[in-house]
Amino acid sequence: MDTRTRTPAETRRVIRRWIAQATLGWLGYAVILFAAAGQVDWAWGWVFMGILAAVLVAHPLILIPINPDLLAEREQGFRAEGTKGWDRSLAPLAAGVFPVLSWITAGLDLRFSWTAGVPGFAHVAGVVGVVSGLALFLWAMASNAFFAEGVRIQTERGHTVATGGPYRLVRHPGYLGAILAQAATPLLLGSPWALIPTAGSVISYVIRTALEDKTLLSELPGYARFAETTRHRLVPGLW
Repeated sequence: MDTRTRTPAETRRVIRRWIAQATLGWLGYAVILFAAAGQVDWAWGWVFMGILAAVLVAHPLILIPINPDLLAEREQGFRAEGTKGWDRSLAPLAAGVFPVLSWITAGLDLRFSWTAGVPGFAHVAGVVGVVSGLALFLWAMASNAFFAEGVRIQTERGHTVATGGPYRLVRHPGYLGAILAQAATPLLLGSPWALIPTAGSVISYVIRTALEDKTLLSELPGYARFAETTRHRLVPGLW
């Protein structure tokens, strides 16, 4: 649906659908995690699910007051017209398949005691990493009126370059936040084995960053100038 013709009532309906989908998604993730673990009395598993719940709740709390159309845009996911074909395959790997595999691995690790145990400070460091990464992700979302799920040029919404907030530091802070959160999740859950699928997610995000940056340089007016001032794509001082 063209967001220029979406009425306020239609926007509210789409947002309600996003909330319902997010709730069902969270429940599905909880079932996957605890089914893999074979138990529900897993404290660190509940800490992780609590953080995910807080992030999902933060989406409407942040966006409805400042940019409800963005939440409606994000509800479209990869169905949105113009989403790049490569992103329809790559993004689900980075943000879906590999993260879920890491959660399953961590649950199985707990069930079968593959890891003897990690010290408490490692769990706490994981919490700090996950929360910091997701906070950066939310900050990027709040700072970019065109923070869609899939990579596309949103001409119908008057797509312009985001330059404020964390975009002053790197060109793709949302991806950096997602990488930080996912890299820290195995620590939070206490499973070194979960780092294996997490590596797949990180690699997918790096590839996605490169492809999206190339797309924006060639298709989004003003992005090349922005790239001259914000020189690094993902890691300040490195790349």
